[in-house]
Amino acid sequence: MSKPALGRLQKVGLREAWTSESSDFTPWLAQEENLSLLGEAIGIELELESQEKDVGPFRADILCKDTATDNWVLIENQLERTDHSHLGQLLTYAAGLNAVTIVWIAERFTQEHRAKYS
Repeated sequence: MSKPALGRLQKVGLREAWTSESSDFTPWLAQEENLSLLGEAIGIELELESQEKDVGPFRADILCKDTATDNWVLIENQLERTDHSHLGQLLTYAAGLNAVTIVWIAERFTQEHRAKYS
């Protein structure tokens, strides 16, 4: 039996791997294997329902089911840093889709979007 090969992890910008959010990153993330890895990382078993799901005149990136609870999980992804526009989209999509859980994926989160309030 041969030993597995070792390698070095290298940090790359999201834009280096995916040119477009909607036509590259979202379809990649929505693949069953990648949703499974994401679900493992956040402790939720995800089942894809839809990509670019219509919410009125808008479109949510990815809508999944939490298979343990049957609740909707909204996934919004960005190739850049977070911004208030995407935060507003998240709230609009979550309300329109009755999402119980929101997952926001971005290359970098601004301090305001990472703040904890108590």
